[in-house]
Amino acid sequence: MPHDTRMTAIVCHAPKDYRVETIARPCAGRREMVIRIGACGICASDCKCWSGAKMFWGGNGAASWVKAPVVPGHEFFGYVEEMGEGAAEHFDVKIGDRVIAEQIVPCERCRYCRSGKYWMCEVHNIFGFQREVADGGMAQYMRIPPTAIVHRIPPELPLEDAAIIEPLACAIHAVTRGDIQLDDVVVIAGAGPIGLMMVQVAKLKTPRKLIVIDMVDERLALARRYGADVTINPKNDDALAIVKGLTDGYGCDVYVEATGSPSGATQGLELIRKLGRFVEFSVFGKDTTADWSIIGDRKELDVRGAHLGPYCYPIAIDLLSRGLVTSNGIVTHDYPLERWDEAIEVANSLDSIKVLMKP
Repeated sequence: MPHDTRMTAIVCHAPKDYRVETIARPCAGRREMVIRIGACGICASDCKCWSGAKMFWGGNGAASWVKAPVVPGHEFFGYVEEMGEGAAEHFDVKIGDRVIAEQIVPCERCRYCRSGKYWMCEVHNIFGFQREVADGGMAQYMRIPPTAIVHRIPPELPLEDAAIIEPLACAIHAVTRGDIQLDDVVVIAGAGPIGLMMVQVAKLKTPRKLIVIDMVDERLALARRYGADVTINPKNDDALAIVKGLTDGYGCDVYVEATGSPSGATQGLELIRKLGRFVEFSVFGKDTTADWSIIGDRKELDVRGAHLGPYCYPIAIDLLSRGLVTSNGIVTHDYPLERWDEAIEVANSLDSIKVLMKP
């Protein structure tokens, strides 16, 4: 079927040089498909990349993670528009299905992919950062390559819920890494979009006490709505005194760091009890310095990283479908592609929580 060969897209050229352009519309090769984008969220990592954070663009001798020019966006979903030879059987989809692809495109050949740890793929192509495999979702259409991991989305799921499946999967993975028990006191630091999703997921684990820390009172109010027992604003409250007071002076059992600020990490080392579980989720914009003797000599902490949302997309879709997690209150703004400059400014401020781009 003939179709337009051009489309509108956001193209990243350099830090703070993202342009609305008309580019070639992708075509589906063998075992590939093209989806029509329904929405694509702006992630905190997109904001850091746009701002020029060195972990994306290289710094101190590090290799550049971004391979510009590239269409950004990894928090996308869309509708199957075109399928290449064998794609229907390969992805188990049909034209018109609403789908999402996980943010990583595994190589399927490295030791991590071959052992089922695909989210730590050594090649590590992520949609929206390197064009070699595929552009991201801030466009009208997007190509899904053969090694992508695709999931169908129920047609009745609201658009805003469908748009948060990717960050929700990340939140589920991070909370799971905390191994929350029924008698645990849990602290989630950072009530941004993913932090607020972590609150909803952690509440489903029914810990003894769920504490949320953030500097924005409006976000703390949302955290309480989602099930937080106690909220703390460090600008006004003594977080250490409050947490110690709730734990007989010991400290929290689980600390999940989702602030993206170095102070969130050092705060956690202070608030957590001996033998506690510290989950590091954030992508930091600058180096973090801490006294590592706290981890070993003083507290013997179990420090766990959390990266992406492996094996969590079906869980995210199920939780949203059952109404156990919601985007309501988290998705605050949406913009057409043509208003990118306004969208990124709002996303990179405290005036929003989650901003969506809608082609």
